[in-house]
Amino acid sequence: MAGAPFLAATRSSNFDGIVIDIPPPPPAPASDRPQDPKDISRFPCAQCGADYRFDPTQGSLTCDHCGHQKTMQDSPWQGGALKELDFKTALAKQLPEAEMEVTRVTSCPNCAAQVEFSDETHAKECPFCATPVVTDTGENRHIKPKGVLPFGIEERDAHKAMSDWLGQLWFAPNGLQEYARKGRKMEGIYVPYWTYDAQTRSQYAGQRGTVYYVTETYQDDGETKTRQVEKVRWSPVTGRVARFFDDIIVLASKSLPKRYTDALQPWDLTALEPYQPQYLAGFRAEAYTVDLEEGYTEAGRHMERVIERDVRFDIGGDRQRISNISTEVSDITFKHILLPVWLAAYKYQGKTYRFVVNGQSGRVQGERPYSAWKIAGAATLALLLLAAAAYFGAQR
Repeated sequence: MAGAPFLAATRSSNFDGIVIDIPPPPPAPASDRPQDPKDISRFPCAQCGADYRFDPTQGSLTCDHCGHQKTMQDSPWQGGALKELDFKTALAKQLPEAEMEVTRVTSCPNCAAQVEFSDETHAKECPFCATPVVTDTGENRHIKPKGVLPFGIEERDAHKAMSDWLGQLWFAPNGLQEYARKGRKMEGIYVPYWTYDAQTRSQYAGQRGTVYYVTETYQDDGETKTRQVEKVRWSPVTGRVARFFDDIIVLASKSLPKRYTDALQPWDLTALEPYQPQYLAGFRAEAYTVDLEEGYTEAGRHMERVIERDVRFDIGGDRQRISNISTEVSDITFKHILLPVWLAAYKYQGKTYRFVVNGQSGRVQGERPYSAWKIAGAATLALLLLAAAAYFGAQR
């Protein structure tokens, strides 16, 4: 069906979300509130008192000061799928208090990233854009992460992957790769995502096109010739399709260009673990800035594209025209998850360039500068080669 003509179609659906104006519940008693992150983000080493960090190679907590290791705390989760939350309940701000948490975050004045900083940190560069940030910490109440995909590669591996990627770029300024290699350490960031599940049932109306050929005669310089002409016979069709969508993944951050984070896929979500703060030891976590309803709108656009593909397949024939698709969406659930990204933000000749590395697979994406001198040199060389080719061609 590739290349089939697409005619403008009218559609009606409820993908745009459900707006329910219900006031939020009163604050929970202090004894029932989630534990303050400042009490759970640091994990003192049992042997020397320094901070543990999560070690991707060992899957355990490791003290860089004395080398002591500590196994992760057992989770009550016994495998299987992580628990989904009801979308409508969340929009109505009626999720159980156990599903909410309060974190202390700092907002970058340049890119608006909201990143957790420890209490002892008073000045830092934003890991997303390298802008100097003086911490002005505020509280952020949000839906607690349900799952976390632990880092699978260490910083040195991410650094090597980024350096190799930079080395393959054409027209990059001399010294950029060396500058990046000798730059500051990369930041391990857990980036927020939403996942959505939904059951859809769609009714459609359209036309099925069947290709056939007719023989026509025509005159060519006084000679009668024949040719086969393609025609399409259209017939009206209606029908129904249904699909269950599982784990549509939507970036819940606006701090990085979406085209780069989307290009880090695929993620192996079968490796998700139930959220435990120990996984964040030695790393940072970004708070989501794309809210639940906004994320669902993007998920809805993805569902519409897939449903249209299903409808075309169901119509069949050689060509398809779609005049209407009406979709009913039900059983919408979601999860807030954290995915691992190694991040480097470098200022090169006054401009910031950002590189992101999939903390699970090592896949690299990023921005890159261009060398005007290299581009000009390549253009000059091309012109010289063309001139030389023309000259020698004229001598023959």
